[in-house]
Amino acid sequence: MEMLKKRSVVLAGHATSVALEPEFWAVLDRIAAQRDLSHAALLVWVDETRGRRPLASACRLLALQHVASERVTSEP
Repeated sequence: MEMLKKRSVVLAGHATSVALEPEFWAVLDRIAAQRDLSHAALLVWVDETRGRRPLASACRLLALQHVASERVTSEP
């Protein structure tokens, strides 16, 4: 398994970084492209909708939900 990959972003006026496995970043990149958002804009959306959940956890859950929904829609 590869190391975590960090990406930096400004959230609510504060610079921060998110460290995720490359596999999760790949899914988040697909989500951003499908929503016509930049990576930063997707992370801002996740931050605004995550409630009290840690940002990295919210990103992983979004990626898992997306993959699960792709599987449901692609099954016969």
